Amino acid sequence: MNGTKRTFYFVLGWVMVALGFIGALLPVMPTTIFLIIAAWCFSRSSPRFEQWLLEHRVFGPTLVQWRKHGAVPKRVKWIACSGMAFGFAMFCYFARPSPVLGVGVALFFIACGAYVVTRPSLAA
Repeated sequence: MNGTKRTFYFVLGWVMVALGFIGALLPVMPTTIFLIIAAWCFSRSSPRFEQWLLEHRVFGPTLVQWRKHGAVPKRVKWIACSGMAFGFAMFCYFARPSPVLGVGVALFFIACGAYVVTRPSLAA
């Protein structure tokens, strides 16, 4: 891989780490998906930072389960679905979307929630 691509993946990896850590603090923003993407980016740019993520005491086990088994722990499923429901409620309350937009966003969240719920679960 050339240096430009490696640099792009490295920078994108850190952007995803930043978004993931912000998501860990904000209930309406996801965490895990950003860290999964970060690990993928680092696998193409920095084995050192990929290993750092995979060995992280809080996020590492979930990332390893995803990578090995495509699995999402039950606790993470509940957090993800609850966050989506809360985010949708806040969207409706504050944005007052048109019925068409509201249904579109609801269908998007339902599809995302269905994907998360249908992933295998392993112990966290």
